[in-house]
Amino acid sequence: CPFHNERTPSFSVSRKRNFCYCFSCKKGGSPVNFIMEKEGLSYKEALLHLAKKYGIEVQERELSDEERARQSEREALLVANEWAMKLMEQDMRSTQEGRDVGLQYLTQRGVTDEAIKAFHLGYAIDNGQHIVEEARKAGFNLDVFKTLGLIGTSQQGREYDRFRGRVIFPILNNSGKVIAFGGRDLKGGLAKYINSPESQLYKKSNELYGIFQARSAIVNQNKCFLVEGYMDVIGMWQSGMRNVVASSGTALTDGQITLIHRLTDNITLIYDGDAAGIKASLRGIDMLLGHHMNVKVLLLPDNDDPDSFARKAYS
Repeated sequence: CPFHNERTPSFSVSRKRNFCYCFSCKKGGSPVNFIMEKEGLSYKEALLHLAKKYGIEVQERELSDEERARQSEREALLVANEWAMKLMEQDMRSTQEGRDVGLQYLTQRGVTDEAIKAFHLGYAIDNGQHIVEEARKAGFNLDVFKTLGLIGTSQQGREYDRFRGRVIFPILNNSGKVIAFGGRDLKGGLAKYINSPESQLYKKSNELYGIFQARSAIVNQNKCFLVEGYMDVIGMWQSGMRNVVASSGTALTDGQITLIHRLTDNITLIYDGDAAGIKASLRGIDMLLGHHMNVKVLLLPDNDDPDSFARKAYS
C-alpha cells in the first residue's frame, strides 16, 4: 500500500471501476482521491496536477456571488448535520433517557455496539427543544437547522425538535458526509418513520442508505444487494454481508441505480415475498435491465424481511 508501511498485500485497484482501496488502512477512492492522499493536495490542486501531467487545459474562472453563496450555504448545512449527528449519538449513550429508550430499543432489535458505531445511530431527546437549545448554545443560526428539517416552527411561532423521541438513522452520501436523517418512532405515533426534507444536500432519488459503509465491499465482491429499509441493511451487515444498500422505503430510481452501477454490474434484489414485494421486484428488474445490469431476485418467505431472515440464517 502506498499510504502506510506494510509487507502483506492489501491495496486493490479496479481499472474497470476507476477505483482503488486499501483494506488495511481504509484509504483510496477515485484517481483524484489517490493523488490528494499521496501528494497531500487539495481537490483543486489534485485536478490541476493531473491536468498538467496529461496535457489537459483547465480554464479557471472566479465563482459568481450566487455560486459563492450557495457553496457557503452547503458548507454550513454539512457542518450543522455533522454536529447534530454527533449530539444524538452522544445523547443515546450519555443520558438516562437515551440509554433507557433509544439504546434499549436497538439492543432489543439485536443491533450490536459495532453496528451502532459503524452507522452512527443515535437518539433524539424527547423534551421538544433539546436540539434547539443546544444549537443556540453552540452559536448556530437556527435557520440552517430549519432548512435541514431538524427544527420546525409551530403555528404559534415556537421552535421545536422534529425528530424528538425517535431513534436516529443518519444518511451518509458516497463520500461519508451526513446529508439527512431518518427517525423511527417508539411511542406508537401516526408516522412510524419521518425523514429529512429534500435540500441542497439531500435529493432522495439520488441517495441510498448504507452506500458509504458498503461501497468498498461492493467493489471488492463485484456485487450489490438491494433491500428496502434501514434495519434490513444493518441486520445483513451484522451477518457479514457488507455489500448491502437500501432504497429507504422509496421506489427504486434511475439516480439510485446509477450510483450502484458505478461500483458494480451485478445486483440482487431482496424483497418480502408478499404481493407488494413481488410487485416492487418486477418494477425494479425492468429498470435495472434498462441500465444493462445483471439482475437476480431473492423473494423471502412469508413473515420474513431481510433483517429477520439474516438473523435466522446466521444464528
